[in-house]
Amino acid sequence: MKRSPLFISSFLLLSAVLVCAQTNPATPKPGSGVPETPVPSTQTSTPAPNAASTNAAPATQTPPNTPAVAPTPAQAPSAPSGSKATPPPGITSAPPGTAAKPVEPSENVEPMQPKTEIFDSSATSSGVLTTDGHDPVLDPPPLPGGLTTLVGGTVSGVDHIRNRMTMVVFGGGHWKIGFDERTHIFRNGAETTQLAIKKGERVYVDTMLDKKNHEIFARNIRLGVAALPANADGQIVDIDLKHQRVTLRDQIDSVPVHFSIDNQTKFNHGSNSASLGELKPGALVHVKFSPESPNRGLAREISIIAAPGSQFTYVGKITHLDLRKGVMAIQNVIDDKNYEVNFNPNQLKDVRDQLAVGTDVRIVAVFEGTRYTAQSIIVTKEPEPSEKQ
Repeated sequence: MKRSPLFISSFLLLSAVLVCAQTNPATPKPGSGVPETPVPSTQTSTPAPNAASTNAAPATQTPPNTPAVAPTPAQAPSAPSGSKATPPPGITSAPPGTAAKPVEPSENVEPMQPKTEIFDSSATSSGVLTTDGHDPVLDPPPLPGGLTTLVGGTVSGVDHIRNRMTMVVFGGGHWKIGFDERTHIFRNGAETTQLAIKKGERVYVDTMLDKKNHEIFARNIRLGVAALPANADGQIVDIDLKHQRVTLRDQIDSVPVHFSIDNQTKFNHGSNSASLGELKPGALVHVKFSPESPNRGLAREISIIAAPGSQFTYVGKITHLDLRKGVMAIQNVIDDKNYEVNFNPNQLKDVRDQLAVGTDVRIVAVFEGTRYTAQSIIVTKEPEPSEKQ
């Protein structure tokens, strides 16, 4: 079939347009996800390598003899004014009009080692970390200071959640005692845990006063040991001869303590033997209880320290003096104890001016049930000038 020259020319033109479109792909528009249509240049000269158009116009038909234009790469976002643009990693900056060359990573560069820096020096003491081995968060606090007192009794209640137990003290009275992981608990000499403390069990506790928590703290708890004698000191409040019951005001907590006596109870007055008839209300006594007694409320021995109306002689130096109230304290050289003695300044005018702290005196005093009252005061030695206050 013979085709006309016009048809052949149209076919060749269409083929040239398709070939040009395949060799010049569309450049994506910066900042959008829609690819751009390549814009052919109308100039016949060779374009610059870095020439790029920011706003592309719609694509138009190009004559077949027009040379193709290289695609323009997408532009990066412009840097703010007054600052220098930083090239992406692996690309070195190049002068305008030249293409940027990628930088190959060096094989001799060593990897960076991680390190820890403390920017806030207040986290440690003066910027220097010091410790004495005690962790204030995880470790228990130290034991409270002060003296340790051994008490015995029977457990009447245990609270393992709050670490508390209630104990009926031998001789009378109820104590609430706290314990924790600092407490050492023993059963027949072997250390055990707090779960071994049972209601109704006999215990002996080394107690300390915990001033911080305002409670009695147990340093050691001994379970299942042989009974030890219990003692009490105080003043006789009442004597029931019919029921052989005695009421004692304890000198530690001033709580009345009730105990029993029988025919086996011994009485002493100083170094001499005494009888029940010499035991009067107001007397200061020291009581020893029987460890074998089931109720622990039976007194085995009662020592009368001072009975109302008894006279006592004190010899020593005056350690405290209040002439207005008529009170002095003397350090007795006989038993090395300090006693408070009341006196009437008007009845002792002869020696009133000689009394001073540091003066050696000899005092005869009478116990009146609540206090010692001086009957006579004799100055044996005046204090040295350096001892006078």
